[in-house]
Amino acid sequence: MGYLVDLICTRCRRSHDKDRLWNLSACCEAPLFARYDLEKVQNAFHKADLPGRETTMWRYKEVLPVERVAHRISLGEGFTPLLKADALGTRVGVPDLYVKDEGVNPTGSFKARGLSAAISRAAELGADAVAIPSAGNAGGATAAYAARAGMEAYIFMPNDAPAANMVECRRLGARLTLVDGLITDCGRMVADRKEAEGWFDVSTLKEPYRVEGKKTMGYELAEQLDWALPDVVLYPTGGGTGLIGMWKAFDEMEAMGWIGSARPRMVAVQAEGCAPVVRAYETGAESAEFWEDADTVASGLRVPGAVGDFLMLRAIRESHGTAIAVTDGALLACVDEMASSTGIFPAPEGAATLAGLKELAGKGWVSSEERVVLFNTGTGLKYIEAIGAADGVR
Repeated sequence: MGYLVDLICTRCRRSHDKDRLWNLSACCEAPLFARYDLEKVQNAFHKADLPGRETTMWRYKEVLPVERVAHRISLGEGFTPLLKADALGTRVGVPDLYVKDEGVNPTGSFKARGLSAAISRAAELGADAVAIPSAGNAGGATAAYAARAGMEAYIFMPNDAPAANMVECRRLGARLTLVDGLITDCGRMVADRKEAEGWFDVSTLKEPYRVEGKKTMGYELAEQLDWALPDVVLYPTGGGTGLIGMWKAFDEMEAMGWIGSARPRMVAVQAEGCAPVVRAYETGAESAEFWEDADTVASGLRVPGAVGDFLMLRAIRESHGTAIAVTDGALLACVDEMASSTGIFPAPEGAATLAGLKELAGKGWVSSEERVVLFNTGTGLKYIEAIGAADGVR
């Protein structure tokens, strides 16, 4: 048995029963966060115990929601490399630069973390079918983990999503529906049908556990840097679960005495063609307005409305961070620059963080003395149509 106590509403803090399936909170229709008995965890589990543990995200099992090992649905996700980027750092004037490469996860992206946790817990609580709207990578991860769990998966994806994701979903046995629209249109289809079809909705932050898998990026960052967090973290932001999850992880680690109160400045990087969080940050808003006519080559950033917008904005402001939008041209150029300088073939979303860093360093917002981490959230191999177009590759 684990240390999960309950689920709490992220707006009003009302407690919800951990032993039933929830989507949004019953009180405010807001995301729910898992709450653990961190005092008991602290007494039972010490960071000094970590070196002998499995090199997956489940090395932090005490602060993950699955209560029985038999229900853990894993493909070896997590504990991805944090690579020093000396040549790239020198080029952009930030010598102490690192890239956290999530592209080596199962299914090729950071989505593996969240869907491993979500599908594991859903299976533990009795779900036998899941549904998800996806811009691509989350659909592939859902299909993979549902297949491993013996569950049915129903995936709704824009019809211009990367072809690799469509092929992936179908080969893994999922029921894929292509939609003439955006991820928000796909989300409405899931919402309209889930009750009648008996699906559990695993949309971003519309259930409590994807964020739990994503938060392990924060635990890994601290462990891999010997428990001293970096000065700045740049994160490509669509639905924002990873940024929100890491912020949650930092609070949990401080409560357990693993780290102090210092935090990285969190930077949300979006595309100029879809930047609702950037606009909300710049105008001082507490939530983001829907972005009309969203358009970007980085499909994971084409999220015109995110249910966790207020949580992203809260983390950015509490950390004294910022939000920045970059052009498609800049992020595609940074695919080449990051790849040729580091050996990491990044997704366009990951390359967007480099474009954002170059702009912030140029303005002096990031100094040459600071330790900076860029998150590459997926492998560029899934974006051959978008990245290869410049070379005439079909």
